[in-house]
Amino acid sequence: MINIFALDNEKKRLFQTQLGVNHNNSHLIWIDVLDPVEEDIIRIKENFNINLPDTETLGDLEASARFFELDEHLHLRTDFLIDEDKVRNVRVAFILSENILFSVHKEDLPVFRLVRMRAHNRPGSVNNAKDVLLDLYSTDIEHSADAIEEIYTRLEYIGQTMLQPKLTDTDAADLLHKIAYEEDINRRVRCNIMDTRRALSFLMRNKLLDESQQQETLQILRDIDSIENHTLYLFDKLNFIIDATVGFVNINQNKITKIFSVVSVALMPPTLVASIYGMNFQLPEFKWGIWGYLFVLFYMFLSALLPMLFFKRKGWLH
Repeated sequence: MINIFALDNEKKRLFQTQLGVNHNNSHLIWIDVLDPVEEDIIRIKENFNINLPDTETLGDLEASARFFELDEHLHLRTDFLIDEDKVRNVRVAFILSENILFSVHKEDLPVFRLVRMRAHNRPGSVNNAKDVLLDLYSTDIEHSADAIEEIYTRLEYIGQTMLQPKLTDTDAADLLHKIAYEEDINRRVRCNIMDTRRALSFLMRNKLLDESQQQETLQILRDIDSIENHTLYLFDKLNFIIDATVGFVNINQNKITKIFSVVSVALMPPTLVASIYGMNFQLPEFKWGIWGYLFVLFYMFLSALLPMLFFKRKGWLH
């Protein structure tokens, strides 16, 4: 699907239009291609002489495959964060050709929707294709910052749950699952901002921005540094919570092991008594009849009770 946006020269607002439609006092600045099919690729080629990249090959990690100039067109590959149903990074290909920005991606992104709404409702927020590109990066950083704030909020609940008086193994397993989820979000946010930093550095190194755009880029980079510090803190915080949760699990397991150990030691005296009276020779107590049998049972019970009372007095049963 091809979404075409033009800028009203008088009102300085972004509005959506269609390919081949002429508007007075406006010019195209952004063509957003969502999950392109062969027909979309052909239409872009015929109208703009641009070869759109294959969405299946957007995952290359090498800088030479992500930031380069080809046929006088600037090409960038950048990750954007999406957390609507499942948190993930979506790769977007940008092509900056003259005064038009082409963007290609497989999934619709909330950042793109927000930028379109802002550019339409706030006159003068964008003036050209590079402004749109920087606004996309800036909004993505805001989106990443929101994701970090949500992690802080959820970690507060996790911390309170971890510090409850009795943490069961089921509670600990649930906490570990939630911690792993938060760690995954934090990792994706960190990868996202690092990728955006590389793209912005590429634009600045190649002197492709005017002075006001450079200042905006520097502000975005400062925001990235701030978020990066938070991601590092969250990694340490998550590791602490994981260690504490695993420590509680070990304590619970040690309690179970201690109980088995105490029971084993307590049963050793009655086992010894039973072994003695099970020997194959006559003992005096055997002549007592039923009283001898009751005496042996009482003897075994008493030999088990005394160690248990000793363990309780020492506090080993808690």
